[in-house]
Amino acid sequence: MGLINNNARSQEMGGRALEYMKELTDRVYTGKGGLFNSVMGNLYLYIPLLTMGLISREINGGTIKLLYSSPVTVSQIVLGKYLAIMIYSLILVFIVGIFMVAGAFHIVHVDFGMLMSAALGFYLLLAVYSAIGLFMSSLTTYQVVAALSTFVMIGILSYIGDVFQDIDFVRDITYFLSLSGRTNHMLRGLITSKDVLYFILIAYMFVALTIYKLKAGRESLSFAVKTGRYAAIIISALLVGYISSRPALIAYLDTTANKNNTLTPNAQHIVEELGKDKLEITVYNNLLDSHAWLGFPEMRNRYLSVWEYYTRFKPDIEFKFVNYYDSIPDINNMKMQYPGKNLEQMAQLQAKNLSVDFKMFKSPAEIHKIIDLKPEDNRFVMHLKYKNKSTFLRVFDDQQIFPSETEVAAAFKRLMSAKLPKIAFLTGDLERDITKISDRDYAILSNAPTFRNSLVNQGFDVDTVALDKQDIPSGISTLVIADPRTAFSAVALAKIQAYIAKGGNLLIAGEPGKQSVLNPVLSALGIKLMDGAIVQPSPQFSADLVLSELTATAAGFSKPLAKNYKDSLNTIMKGVTGISYTSTSGFNVKPLLMSNKDLSWLKMKKFVTDSAQLVFSAAEGDIHGTFPTAVSLTRKVGNKDQRIIVTGDANFMDNEILKRYSGGTSNFTFSTAVYSWLSEGEFPIDTTRPDAIDNRVTVTMDQVAMQKIIFVWILPALLLAFASVLLIRRKRK
Repeated sequence: MGLINNNARSQEMGGRALEYMKELTDRVYTGKGGLFNSVMGNLYLYIPLLTMGLISREINGGTIKLLYSSPVTVSQIVLGKYLAIMIYSLILVFIVGIFMVAGAFHIVHVDFGMLMSAALGFYLLLAVYSAIGLFMSSLTTYQVVAALSTFVMIGILSYIGDVFQDIDFVRDITYFLSLSGRTNHMLRGLITSKDVLYFILIAYMFVALTIYKLKAGRESLSFAVKTGRYAAIIISALLVGYISSRPALIAYLDTTANKNNTLTPNAQHIVEELGKDKLEITVYNNLLDSHAWLGFPEMRNRYLSVWEYYTRFKPDIEFKFVNYYDSIPDINNMKMQYPGKNLEQMAQLQAKNLSVDFKMFKSPAEIHKIIDLKPEDNRFVMHLKYKNKSTFLRVFDDQQIFPSETEVAAAFKRLMSAKLPKIAFLTGDLERDITKISDRDYAILSNAPTFRNSLVNQGFDVDTVALDKQDIPSGISTLVIADPRTAFSAVALAKIQAYIAKGGNLLIAGEPGKQSVLNPVLSALGIKLMDGAIVQPSPQFSADLVLSELTATAAGFSKPLAKNYKDSLNTIMKGVTGISYTSTSGFNVKPLLMSNKDLSWLKMKKFVTDSAQLVFSAAEGDIHGTFPTAVSLTRKVGNKDQRIIVTGDANFMDNEILKRYSGGTSNFTFSTAVYSWLSEGEFPIDTTRPDAIDNRVTVTMDQVAMQKIIFVWILPALLLAFASVLLIRRKRK
């Protein structure tokens, strides 16, 4: 009720508070701090108290003899008691079900599939806890000892998944036995045969152990026979569990409305295109890399769980792991940590610090014979092999770390595609550099392997071309001319014009003060970079920082950009001029970004950004109005649709802007969408999902307060009164 109240408060506040009201079914019920997590996190406290007397009370009170003398078998006695506690457990599910029903009225479009899956996980967890408690109750005549033993066994099963993880054979067994996190899939709305069978097998194991424990007390059998019985039960459960957890044998049911636990259709299609051919994924893990922990043996099962989304559709993916040590780009920092040590000695100390066996790491000489990882900076990397092609899949320096659906799908498609879109960046006239990390250059967006959304990680190939020495390659998808500082030579200009005439796609990014460099190229397109620069005075930012607004045309470039357009996010352009165009060039020209006429104007006279407040001056030629700061041009050239984008600013996608203004602007999504549009949408792979619709509540804070009284006080009071009357009537009889 507190979570519902928080969302009701946000809804009544309105404004930006509404942006955080998303996926309320998950937030209120199944997410961290939600109802199911809170209840299930405390079950281990209650179930031992409920089960501690199931059999121990019979043994202690002597009534077990009456049961043995009755016309029922030991198996029927045990199964009857287990059935009783499981029916009783339905009451607990019913109590939680009251709030699930309430949620149907509290939350608009509540995700019932997720709730049903979570309820199943809740009940299966009760089944396992009850089976454990039943077995422990059969071991002792003291109920308190039975309860404590149940606590201990639940604790062992919860933590066993973290022990002996460095031994391959044992790791799979202990990971299967681990109770920790077993309901996570079901809480997220994903039911798998592997998880359901786990709960059934663990419950079977403890119920069967209980039956044979009671039988052993009435039979005269050798120790070997008794031990063999117990071993057969445990081994059979482990064997069935191990076999059923093989990827090819796992069945899946995604109960969520948006299929959040399933690959998006585009990603599914790409995985299915791999067919039955072998896909091999080899992890190369450098001991000295900051992500080395991801490749250690104890992390193996967690790593493989990341791939479960993909093995669901291609279960025959083969995984290999290679550990090594080698130099890294920031080796100087490690030398400061281990002064006076060589590379091998540093690696030995690092292995000792991380509590791993140094012997399992290959030396630099050994790894160099297998593969050259210097282009990857010797970082943690996954090497994918398919047929006769290979590619790298990287981890990234962000909170998510592992590649998402988009990056994995792009890597798979790279393995299958004979030709990928190649972006060629012009060099030779002091253009922006795609390899440097300085503020004005383009390494982050284009060529940075550690940046998730870099073009090279999204499926593009990037390269450079110097027109004074080279011709423009015929196979490229786009030529980028980004802020040249010197005029093109006659040879270079002729090559650019010939490329345009043939229908080549083009991105031209200009800058104020450089109009004379690019206008000779743009004139053939009917485009002109206007004189002067747009200014937008602001108390927080320099006057040359202009917030350009997206147009409906730009919103059509990609789904993320359409969302930015809907949310009215602006694109920051630091130093930008307006663009003028005519309709007689043969191109269909449409604005993509526009300046705000109420906040900015075109200033003709040069200005200093840190000078006094700028004012509009008609006498100096300043012009009020809204100006295009980015435009798209399209035309038909033969059988090809030619696509060109021209911007009045080159800083909108440079390293400084993308690092400094990564949130609250559309710079990144606009920059990526530009390259996507120029490559006809082939990359990045669209793995977006529909927005969740369970994002509003139907109650007010006052109504929640009233319902809280009902749920917290009135219903418990009624239950207490009913229980008291029932108990008194039973005592009287």
